Amino acid sequence: MSPDEYKTIAKKHEPPRSILKNCLKAFFVGGLICLIGQGIQQFFMSVFDMSTKEAGSPTVAVLIIISVILTCFGVYDKIAQWAGAGTAVPVTGFANSMCSAALEHRAEGLVLGVGASMFKLAGSVIVFGTVAAFIIGIIYALLGTGGGG
Repeated sequence: MSPDEYKTIAKKHEPPRSILKNCLKAFFVGGLICLIGQGIQQFFMSVFDMSTKEAGSPTVAVLIIISVILTCFGVYDKIAQWAGAGTAVPVTGFANSMCSAALEHRAEGLVLGVGASMFKLAGSVIVFGTVAAFIIGIIYALLGTGGGG
């Protein structure tokens, strides 16, 4: 059997996917995560009398902690399987990817297992973000719209 014949047979037996249903689940779950983040930010703003800018960093930290805890208990992965991309987009998805890789390779040791493996997936995101920020910074500097006071 050729690879093309196998693909054809496998495609016939593949369960149908509802693109609209998957998009709606991703949209609502991603939106719910962002809504929770907004609630956490409002909490910091009202209880600790922070500005919007000041409340941003602790809000992200709390979302990351929640994501890591849910990943450790296997809850985040179940939500991600159901919601798809809705859990991958916010900062919680990034924290989940790093924590999952670290948990998976913890038996190999702290340095070669956890330390090296947790950046396999997330490393490309970090590199892309850094390079994109650098290029955009150069463009802003060349155009004279660097935003400096």
